[in-house]
Amino acid sequence: MTSTTEQLSATTLLRFATAGSVDDGKSTLVGRLLHDSKSVLEDQLEAVERVSADRGQDAPDLALLTDGLRAEREQGITIDVAYRYFATARRRFILADTPGHVQYTRNMVTGASTAELAVVLVDARNGVVEQTRRHAAVAALLRVPHVVLAVNKMDLVGYEESVFAAIADEFTAYATGLGVPEITAIPISALAGDNVVEPSANMDWYGGPTVLEHLETVPVSHDLTACPARFPVQYVIRPQSAEHPDYRGYAGQIASGVLRVGEAVTVLPSGRTSVIEGIDALGEPVDIAWAPQSVTLRLADDIDISRGDLIAPSASAPATTQDVEATVCHVADQPLAVGARVLLKHTTRTVKAIVKEIPSKLTLDDLSQHPEPGQLVANDIGRVVVRTAEPLALDAYADSRRTGSFLLIDPADGTTLAAGMAGESFASRAPEGAVQDEEGWDF
Repeated sequence: MTSTTEQLSATTLLRFATAGSVDDGKSTLVGRLLHDSKSVLEDQLEAVERVSADRGQDAPDLALLTDGLRAEREQGITIDVAYRYFATARRRFILADTPGHVQYTRNMVTGASTAELAVVLVDARNGVVEQTRRHAAVAALLRVPHVVLAVNKMDLVGYEESVFAAIADEFTAYATGLGVPEITAIPISALAGDNVVEPSANMDWYGGPTVLEHLETVPVSHDLTACPARFPVQYVIRPQSAEHPDYRGYAGQIASGVLRVGEAVTVLPSGRTSVIEGIDALGEPVDIAWAPQSVTLRLADDIDISRGDLIAPSASAPATTQDVEATVCHVADQPLAVGARVLLKHTTRTVKAIVKEIPSKLTLDDLSQHPEPGQLVANDIGRVVVRTAEPLALDAYADSRRTGSFLLIDPADGTTLAAGMAGESFASRAPEGAVQDEEGWDF
């Protein structure tokens, strides 16, 4: 019964993010989706109507359904990532409404990092602007598999098909060049409700789906079971009770793939091998388990395993390395400079590390590379080379968004500095020689 529920959840949940330039109508679109799909509680709608009336507006300002911060409501802009949960008869949704300002690029990275689809809004009067290209680049960088171009405010351009077609062609050519695999363009008016939930009578020349119809029917491609199995150990269970005197289990959530009793596995970074002797799920033994189930593994051999170790099938175990080359988005206000001592958190493992190089910084406006910037500041996206004190079992982000990503953390106060996506890391090899810096960090 549990496995059926897990499978059902994996196919009916869609995580998606909205993005666009300032005043393109992202929050209004989200509010319209929630309102017209009957996903707004009555007291929420009454509060929005009351605030809108106080402002002298004739109709409810649906953007207020997502702009929850006081500063957002006062300024009429989106500052933080607003998460909303809603459902229709066909699918459940987790929505991330992200800011449009350039200085909040890091917020869009946060919102899109787990998304299977990104809705990029464009004002039909302005067309594809610099921020539109920036958001398309971020979606491509994060390997979001589906992108919807929502050409908004069609009511302000007379619902002209030629305006929509020109914008759709320009964006599709640009995003395709970035490597976005699927692009769907939809002409809408979020304010009037055209093609958001219901088809528009004003654009009979458009025969495609509405925004909600597309969200309900787009194939969800986050099949974690298709990837090689990865099991980060979160906790070692040793009850040492009279009933279970010799029990030793390794608890955690399967990050990807499928694990089976009797399968040969390798524990990383030690490289020790064993066989899965048993799998316990919800206190009951099972023969097979898959992502994203939380289970406890029991191995045939008594191996020294602790939190942060990774268990993987021996036939598809990842290589380990102490030199990580990756693309990172810097999210902290303090700069990240060459030589900085940081903590690197990958799945359940946290190790000391030093930033050895920052080879380049990406200019999102034209996708050019600025070589050797020396440091990254808030909202910068760049390449880094990090040397870790202990080996890590990283996958390439292109192969696994879950085990190919990591965080860089300030060891002094625990602040998250950057979100990283592992690229082609250096080949697994033993370090040429241990290095110790002046504060005693061994590398």
